[in-house]
Amino acid sequence: MAETAEKWSDLAVRMGSGAAMVVLGLAGVWAGGHVFHVMVAAICGIMVWELAVMIKAPDRVPLQMGLLTGAALLLASYLPAGFALPILLASALVGFGQLIRFRTIYMVFTVMVLLAGFGMMAVRDTLGFNWMLWMVLVVVATDVVGYFAGRMIGGPKFWPRVSPKKTWAGTGFGWVGAGLVGALFMANTGAGPQLIGISVAVSMASQMGDIAESAIKRRVGVKDSSNLIPGHGGLLDRFDGMLGAAIFLLIIGGPLIGSTVMLR
Repeated sequence: MAETAEKWSDLAVRMGSGAAMVVLGLAGVWAGGHVFHVMVAAICGIMVWELAVMIKAPDRVPLQMGLLTGAALLLASYLPAGFALPILLASALVGFGQLIRFRTIYMVFTVMVLLAGFGMMAVRDTLGFNWMLWMVLVVVATDVVGYFAGRMIGGPKFWPRVSPKKTWAGTGFGWVGAGLVGALFMANTGAGPQLIGISVAVSMASQMGDIAESAIKRRVGVKDSSNLIPGHGGLLDRFDGMLGAAIFLLIIGGPLIGSTVMLR
């Protein structure tokens, strides 16, 4: 009985914080344009600040790198990709030069954050509200269905040394949840059946982002990226899946969706 209570002890807090984030996030996605760009830039800046704090960057470096990341991403959102990409990568290199330890971790993950933010803006700006909502719901379904399935079913752990709470059951049911979101959007938009497969692939990419962030936390010896969000930790803890999904769509999925699925 005590074990069961412990298993679900964080549920109420997680649901309350999660609901607040969903409302704020949907408002930003709905607004689009400048509002969405500022929201994404701010979130990415805070995530890089959290990362710099986790790896114990000296003195004011976390704040400086967070501000630089947000500013670079906001500027890049109004430039052609050919000019935007070097600005994004330059901000990661500046942070790399300010650090003493964990330089590679910082640079690689900061580039992930920047590309993910740029990818989310591209999805919203080019594909519109409906498909940004689709991406968000795929990631949320992966997380929520995986959370409940993992705790209700249990079973073998996915990677206990890095993420001791994640199970294969939760991982697999996360794919099912994402596939159902894809099927729902297919039925309501006229998209082809490939959207279900793409949704599962986006789900897998989001889980990769989650695993990557968990591995960094284990490497630097912290439990959460920060304590900004009750029940969830920090923004990196909450948006790590979105990072993987957005990068996947930026590099591979966006052109595939636009040319072979959504325009049918």
